[in-house]
Amino acid sequence: MSGSANNPLSKVVSRIFPKVPDFYTMLADQSALAVKSAQALVTYTETGNEEFAELVRSLEHEADDVKDRNLSALNEAFSTPMDREDLYRAIQTIDHVLNYAKTTVREMQVLNVGADDAIREMAGILQEGVEALDAGYRALGTSPAAAEPYAAAARKAERNIEKAYRRGLSVLFDVEHQLLEMEESGAPTGHLALGRVMEIFKKREVYRHISNAADRRARAGEALRDIVVNLV
Repeated sequence: MSGSANNPLSKVVSRIFPKVPDFYTMLADQSALAVKSAQALVTYTETGNEEFAELVRSLEHEADDVKDRNLSALNEAFSTPMDREDLYRAIQTIDHVLNYAKTTVREMQVLNVGADDAIREMAGILQEGVEALDAGYRALGTSPAAAEPYAAAARKAERNIEKAYRRGLSVLFDVEHQLLEMEESGAPTGHLALGRVMEIFKKREVYRHISNAADRRARAGEALRDIVVNLV
């Protein structure tokens, strides 16, 4: 059997200059998992269905495997189609989005916190931003310039979540509103007040985890923007 693949010189060259991994597809694989995770988180906050909480956890474990594969390929690659540091940041920050989606679910379960309007709003905005991020990473391989608006949308969504986060906190710490609800409930004031204080701090912790997911998504958007700048 003949051919260049069996040529001794070709074998030597391939060892010295191995084929460049398809990092475009690798990043798209990661961002697709982030979309699935965000969608599952939204459904969990809307329904309370534990199957979707388990799905968020399962996707995070799957994403860890994909991240490790991508980092290994990056470390072993002789050359890359984009800046190594940008690639590394993209791989890590996309994975962090899934990490914080998982910790959001974990905190809700451990603290026995149900989703309120703020949690549902923040989860929805997170999903929108992650979907924009995914569209951007998918566009990289064919049209890098087309990815930039998606990177901007992902970063903008982080600012929108921050606004929702602050609105949620303002409601949580609205003392007059809390006192009025306690009066209307008719329950013993002291006992109810302690319960409300505990609920406030539990929900704030959940808010913080969703906000952290949005922050990492924004950083993944920044990595995408930097990749675009260097490619275009």
